[in-house]
Amino acid sequence: MWTSFPDGSKEYLNKRWYEYTGLTQEQGKGWGWKVVVHPDDLDRLIREWLALLDDPKPGELETRIRRYDGEYRWFLIRVVPEFDTEGNVVRWFGSNTDIEDRKRAEKKLLEDELEFRRITDAIPQSIAVLDPNGVVLYVNQSSLDYTGLTAQDLSSPEARERVIHPDDVERIRDERRAALARGLPFEFEERKLGKDGQYRWFLIRYNPFRDEQGRPVRWYATGTDIDDRKRAEDRTRNENVALREDIVRSSMFEEIVGSSEPLRRVLVQVSKVAPTDSTVLVLGETGTGKELIARAIHNRSKRSNRAFIRVNCAAIPTSLIASELFGHERGSFTGATQRRLGRFESADGGTIFLDEVGDLPPETQVTLLRVLQEREFERVGGTQTVSVDVRVIAATNRDLPTAVAEGTLRQDLFYRLNVFPIRLPALRERIGDISLLVEYLIDRYAQKAGKKIRNIDKKSMELFRTYDWPGNIRELQNVVERAVILSEGETFFVDEAWLTRVPPKLAAKSVPLVADLVEHEREMLEAALRESEGVIGGPTGAAIKLGIPRQTLESKIRKLGINRHHFKAS
Repeated sequence: MWTSFPDGSKEYLNKRWYEYTGLTQEQGKGWGWKVVVHPDDLDRLIREWLALLDDPKPGELETRIRRYDGEYRWFLIRVVPEFDTEGNVVRWFGSNTDIEDRKRAEKKLLEDELEFRRITDAIPQSIAVLDPNGVVLYVNQSSLDYTGLTAQDLSSPEARERVIHPDDVERIRDERRAALARGLPFEFEERKLGKDGQYRWFLIRYNPFRDEQGRPVRWYATGTDIDDRKRAEDRTRNENVALREDIVRSSMFEEIVGSSEPLRRVLVQVSKVAPTDSTVLVLGETGTGKELIARAIHNRSKRSNRAFIRVNCAAIPTSLIASELFGHERGSFTGATQRRLGRFESADGGTIFLDEVGDLPPETQVTLLRVLQEREFERVGGTQTVSVDVRVIAATNRDLPTAVAEGTLRQDLFYRLNVFPIRLPALRERIGDISLLVEYLIDRYAQKAGKKIRNIDKKSMELFRTYDWPGNIRELQNVVERAVILSEGETFFVDEAWLTRVPPKLAAKSVPLVADLVEHEREMLEAALRESEGVIGGPTGAAIKLGIPRQTLESKIRKLGINRHHFKAS
């Protein structure tokens, strides 16, 4: 114990102080006590002591004091001022308490903590230490390296909003709060933003460290990167969805039936191109089996164990085709309540079959061209680049060079799609296969209907061979199915009335905009616009009435200089 004068010099030092330091009373009084303070602590101690003298109030100081045998030990110095009636300091009372053991324990704890940090920094997994309320106290180097943030940034209350995906923040906050209150180990999955601007999925596991009373005093959290696993799960899920959809709308039959020379030439092309990753363009009339050929290419390729995704570009509304193909982010348009993967991501590693590719709108053609060139795209409403490894097989019954000339198909996209064209022969070009096809289809539908058909009416077969089959194999399939359903005996036959022969003039009318004279073409367009009151698209628009895509009609209107607004209703 000791007392000091108001100026800080020692007035009195007790016997225990002198015994510890080995100084005499004359040596210790005044400012003589400074000789026993550790040289490294003296300046700081004097500075802190003078600060208390300038602003008198109780305080604490820590320093190392030399013992009589020369050893320095840590002491906690507590000081309290005594005031007179006018508020002036008349003396200071102080006590020195040995805290060497505590300081050594603190040093050991600090060394242990540093060792702990060195160990956790070497682990390639995100690790965090949190207080009982979930406030971050420490994060390891792996967390800093991934996020590109500082330890102070990650310890701030706003860190979660900065790092966690916006779609996950609210869900994680509620789950985490409830789990911390229960005090039991828990885990959840979240997407975290990396310094490269990309989000990756992590599995976060929390484990409590408890005191002697069983109360959590610390939480230890680990984050394991599971992005590859999540992507594989999403891909498998989308492949399964696509498979279910594919089963529902499966093609007209499971095998390619026929042995005619035109078909054999096609199959030779299939066998040559299938092992490659080249883009294939399948051309042919409606109902010739373009999807069947696309499947044959996929099944013979090195991608056969991955997804085969089919997209009918003509069956999807123009406003949704980009989202269907390339996916969208949450909030990118009305109704986009969550992120959705597109068909290209579902087909990653496999094959995507773009049926009726000639009906793609211009803005989607640009994105498709980028995918074919660079194997990457952005989701609708997104900014992050998605890379895919997809083989593209496209098909159409349209005349693509004409579409390029009309401006409805990009020329550069046509060249990208036309790497390896395969033209499928119409059924009228492979008359020799009709018998095999009829027998195959009869057997298929008879089994389904529970009937036994042993014979085929010769007249009916001759009718099949002489008919021109404008609907090709799909039309043949429908006629055979109808005949099997109506059959009451063991002989298969068809009614000639079921085969509608289209007169040449009507057939010509079914293909719009083929008149040689520009004036006649203008008259057809104006008549359709007048009837639709200037409306081009939609169920009552001129495009539907003419039987052509909206983009083709718009191109023709521009080319002929027609003002469609003249036909709008007043």
